[in-house]
Amino acid sequence: MQTVVQERNLNFDEVVERRGTNCLKYDAIYENDASYGDLLPLWIADMDFKASSFVQDALIRSVEHGVFGYTEPSAGYFKALQGFYRRRHNFEFDPSWVIKAPGVMMVLALAIRAFTNVGDAVLIQQPVYMHFADAVLDNGRKLVSSDLVYGGDGRYHIDFADFEKKIVENDVKMFLLCSPHNPVCRVWTREELLRIAGICLKHRVLVIADEIHSDFVFEGTHTMFASLSDEIAENSITVTAPTKTFNLAGLQIANAFIKNSKIRDAIQKQLYAVGYGLVGMQGLVAAQAAYEHGEEWLDALKKYLKANIDFMDKFVKENLPGVKLVPMDATYLAWLDFKGTGLNSAQVDALVRDKARLWLNSGPLFGKAGECFQRMNLACPRSVLEEATKRLAKAMG
Repeated sequence: MQTVVQERNLNFDEVVERRGTNCLKYDAIYENDASYGDLLPLWIADMDFKASSFVQDALIRSVEHGVFGYTEPSAGYFKALQGFYRRRHNFEFDPSWVIKAPGVMMVLALAIRAFTNVGDAVLIQQPVYMHFADAVLDNGRKLVSSDLVYGGDGRYHIDFADFEKKIVENDVKMFLLCSPHNPVCRVWTREELLRIAGICLKHRVLVIADEIHSDFVFEGTHTMFASLSDEIAENSITVTAPTKTFNLAGLQIANAFIKNSKIRDAIQKQLYAVGYGLVGMQGLVAAQAAYEHGEEWLDALKKYLKANIDFMDKFVKENLPGVKLVPMDATYLAWLDFKGTGLNSAQVDALVRDKARLWLNSGPLFGKAGECFQRMNLACPRSVLEEATKRLAKAMG
């Protein structure tokens, strides 16, 4: 008789002690700066929840085997990947498209090195994940932003006229797309993505789509960039990872879907050039287990996160005068607008850190367009979120 294995890690209310575990979110700040003291960290985008028990069990089996030699995934890895993306995103791909890397940002950085030259312009849409700008500037490229428009409806929109104008004026070679967008929580519609793709094809701009948050969509439907058309897939790299979806960031595993063989070969060559050939065994083991068996955990997690989002939205409206929560169609990263408080960015930072004793991400980290905003990670037990919101309310009282 076959034993039925069930998911065990569905108690997202459980507070897991992460201090003393080499945890960047907690340990690094307290060890290096005594002034942090009782600061509650809700900054970096990882979750305070135990991963799926199927992932834990797979890793335990791997460790018990006791041999940790060079590892390359079997056909089962790609089958699990294909099944997950077929079920969750209606996306079909050939396993030959896939390049494995330790992280999404490495793929973006290698793409910049492979397809642009020093001094070439690379386009982003600020406010956006701060390491997009780092990857461009640290590689000696010219950073160009077509800033998103913060509309009267409280949501962000693309200025397509400005988008194309910036490409033409700066002879842009590459566009880094964040989809869904971090930190403004937008799920780009199929029509918006097609307009982006059309402009980039017209001007021969290669698109690198960071879709790491694609499994956290609460309103609307995520469309994978590579699924828009064969022509668009040939002019793009789509990068995803189980690391956000299943809280596996420390295991360093990402997948780049690259239909164009010349682009794929160039990325692979860049990986070899930096001395990186094989991803780590534990990342592969965890990813396969998550893609095969982790969807019950993921579905329960999304319900919990949506409840946290709803709690945050209600709390802000009722208790934080002058503060707005940008509608969270996607991600678990709240984008809080403090402009209505009359405070400048430095004053907002002081309010959050010194009075509320919270460590959030200061808006200007995401570009000038992020001034007077804060990014707050809601992927924590409700009791932790309640404590954080109480601190904010008291600080503003």
